[in-house]
Amino acid sequence: MGDLSSPRRSFSYIWLLKSLFKIIVIAKDFASSRQPELIHHLSNKKRFMPLNRKIAIIGGTGKSGNFVVRELILRNIPFRILLRNAASYSHPIGELVQGDARDPEAILKLSEGCSAIISTLGQPKGEPSIFSQATANVLAAMRVWNIKRYILTTGLNVDTPPDNKGQVTQTGTKWMKEHFPETTADKQREYELLAASDADWTLVRLPLIGLTENSEATETSLENCPGTGIHGTDLARFLLDQLNGREYIRQAPFLANISR
Repeated sequence: MGDLSSPRRSFSYIWLLKSLFKIIVIAKDFASSRQPELIHHLSNKKRFMPLNRKIAIIGGTGKSGNFVVRELILRNIPFRILLRNAASYSHPIGELVQGDARDPEAILKLSEGCSAIISTLGQPKGEPSIFSQATANVLAAMRVWNIKRYILTTGLNVDTPPDNKGQVTQTGTKWMKEHFPETTADKQREYELLAASDADWTLVRLPLIGLTENSEATETSLENCPGTGIHGTDLARFLLDQLNGREYIRQAPFLANISR
């Protein structure tokens, strides 16, 4: 370090130490003054999920689920998908978990380490209605793994408090209740499970799904379905947009294409 006995060098080192001390004090005061702002900033960031974590997918080989998987691949979002039959999966990307949504252990395995769950689950032919059981399993797994976000689809026939259904939507709801009373009642139970939970869910109510890659303008409503159909591509985009969307947390919007 050299000889510190020189008065000039001693003065230089003392001046340097004092300068460093002042810098530390100023930095500390600045950090303290910004602390509330920083905490607010970090708390806001927590409200948006990191899309580099896996998304758990249920119903991904169904008619609308295939569109969701394609959109996940296009957006480069990693995902894990639950399959009753692994041979039914045709995409080159994705982590596969074999199992049934009615099996709690299968849902636990599917959702471990995931940041959100998306379900486009359909009703298997000739089997008892599966919707409320599947969602009960999902909500239980979310509590185990501390997952907050759950996005799923259902039909027009589900009723919610904000509803003000128009004639067409009322007619469709009545027809479903008359012709498919078991699944209609089970889907209503599913909504009630969601409403009673503490999850950040979004239940998307849908008209007829068009299995095409066409895309048109869409509209949402919490009261009445704004159209008679939704393209599979537009549905998939809307569902994935909800991963970081806050508008429909704990709500059940109708989604449909509209003509311009």
